[in-house]
Amino acid sequence: MIPFLHIGWLSIPTFGLMVAAALMVSAYVLQADLNRRRTQLECIPGYEPQRDEGFVIIGIAGLAGIVGARLYHVLETPSDLFADPAGQLFSRFGFAWFGGFLGGVVALVILARRLKIPLLEFFDICSPAACVGYAIGRIGCLLSGDGDYGIPTNLPWGMSFPNGVVPTGPVCAQYGLAADCRVHPTPLYEFFIWLAIAAFLWHMGTKALRGPKAKGEIFANYLILTGVARFLIEIIRINPRSFLGMSNAQAASVLSIVIGAFLLWRIKSQFHAPSKATG
Repeated sequence: MIPFLHIGWLSIPTFGLMVAAALMVSAYVLQADLNRRRTQLECIPGYEPQRDEGFVIIGIAGLAGIVGARLYHVLETPSDLFADPAGQLFSRFGFAWFGGFLGGVVALVILARRLKIPLLEFFDICSPAACVGYAIGRIGCLLSGDGDYGIPTNLPWGMSFPNGVVPTGPVCAQYGLAADCRVHPTPLYEFFIWLAIAAFLWHMGTKALRGPKAKGEIFANYLILTGVARFLIEIIRINPRSFLGMSNAQAASVLSIVIGAFLLWRIKSQFHAPSKATG
């Protein structure tokens, strides 16, 4: 792992570098999606396309997501926050996925209203870019060794993080193994899984351009697929269990799956209702 890149007197945290890369790449993806939907979007009353609006959207939503991820992380351990408020709030490490999701969603709701794009349609457009950004951001977790790894494994692709921000030594000791034992590189798993989800959602968007499709269907699938993926990843991750034997991330994943499934059922019912009535 490489927590920092040292260039002369300058030390650049690789996690921050990958977050910046994630925002940039996801902005390109979002802009590409906006461009291919331009004809449809221009039919929306009040919508006025802006130059490079995808980059503006990602910049605002990304910043809100980072703040939300940090706040959610520190609020998970209030005792640590009260003991060292400044240190906890402004640390370069420790970000919670669900907090970032909530912060980004709040920002996107506000942006959708300002851009005059229907909320569910706006979420559909942003979903593939969100997956790509998350995938690249996880590489930052891998490089810094910040504790997002999994339990020990004998698999050939297992990795060791003895000098990570959160070393693997204590985890290995819990299992009676040497300090340099190998663990599941779960950020890598997430990188590939989230890119696959992004490709699937992008394909759904392509199909939506060819014919009528229920608004919000892509976003609902995003909630379900990412929720299932994160729930399964947490099974082999070292995060502590707190709620009904689940980690906080698993509980949030269950909520994401339930909301996504309900939303998908609701919008599909409403979308097919007119055709049934006329039939």
